[in-house]
Amino acid sequence: MTANAHDMTGSIAPALIIDSGSGGLSIWGHIRRHTPWLPTLYLADFGFYPYGDKSEQEIETRVRHIVEQVSERYPAQLIVVACNTASTVVLDHLRARFEQPVVGVVPAIKTAATHTKKQVIGLLATQGTVRRAYTDELIRDFASHCQVIKVGAPDLVQWGEDWVRGHSPDMARLRAIIQPFLDAEADQVVLGCTHFPLLKPFLRQLAPDINWVDSGEAIARRVAYLLQSQQGGDRAGARGIESRGVGSTSHRAFYSGANQDREWERGAAALGFSSAEQIVL
Repeated sequence: MTANAHDMTGSIAPALIIDSGSGGLSIWGHIRRHTPWLPTLYLADFGFYPYGDKSEQEIETRVRHIVEQVSERYPAQLIVVACNTASTVVLDHLRARFEQPVVGVVPAIKTAATHTKKQVIGLLATQGTVRRAYTDELIRDFASHCQVIKVGAPDLVQWGEDWVRGHSPDMARLRAIIQPFLDAEADQVVLGCTHFPLLKPFLRQLAPDINWVDSGEAIARRVAYLLQSQQGGDRAGARGIESRGVGSTSHRAFYSGANQDREWERGAAALGFSSAEQIVL
């Protein structure tokens, strides 16, 4: 599939951001702030949620399928896999299949290890990410000088989903989950699942002395760099959109699954999407 910075009408083609659910909204927020002129399509794949309990083959087949389906209907100039689990599985397959740049998510262990003053950092992630050999490689490569406290917290995935739908997490349970970081006096904790930054306000409330580190800022900078690099950067076209104001930029959200989710639609609208609708894949 050919990458093109503009669609057939001459408008700037969107970036496609995908996740198994709402977690990628944390990445979307950073991208929107860095490139406010860029239209976006966000896909929450609730029909296959969560990716974390699926096999690598199932994830690879599913993500490739949904990217193909959405790209045929809404051609994108860049693809962001806003999911740690999927990023470890599908990036090479997508890059071989599509000409568009494909950006994935990596736990920000290097960032945390670089900025720690105590040489004690934490990793808060899904059980799959905590156990994955790739995570151990990142720790060996970038945090060998640190004590690394790893906590698997699958409950936070659903709490991130609940937050988008207007519900707050159980603060006592959240405190119990992060207690190992407090006991070890970690000063940097990596949020190794894109759902988890959605809960940052609550984490900061419970542990204000910890710097909660996620990959959103780095991903947004990477997206901005790629957009400025490909096809002359598309900044000339972007300036046309900027001259009309950020408000004219389209942000559309879609979700898969058997049932309509009015709460999620309202949550997406509250975050700034111009539309949120169910899609059949």
